[in-house]
Amino acid sequence: MITIDVEDAADPATKAVVAAPVIAAVVAHVAVAVPGVVRTQPGLGGPAASIVRTARQRIQGLQPTPADGVRIFLADPDADRAGVRVEVDIAVSGQDQAAAIAQAVQRTVTRAVEAATGVHVASVWVTILDIEDLGVQG
Repeated sequence: MITIDVEDAADPATKAVVAAPVIAAVVAHVAVAVPGVVRTQPGLGGPAASIVRTARQRIQGLQPTPADGVRIFLADPDADRAGVRVEVDIAVSGQDQAAAIAQAVQRTVTRAVEAATGVHVASVWVTILDIEDLGVQG
């Protein structure tokens, strides 16, 4: 499990630990709120990992967080400001430009994760796995 120590700039003696599932839940929550995003979507291997994670959380008596299609990795620890690398897989509406939606997800996820957790986001990789509702008539 990935955990990130976060220091409070105002009070260096204060530290918090943020686990990857917390960051993933924030990412999933804000990604689906971006206009044009239909849902987060697990990629290859995602369904199996999701089932295992959900089962483990239920055994522990926890309510599973919706984080399908989101992966969190530690960014380069040798960088000036190490943090996390976020990967999010989404399905988008065919009514909007896919590249613009992906850029909006990158900006929104970066701001939300840093605001909610204090964890620096080094990068956000967005993969569009599905485009829905193209409105194409045959």
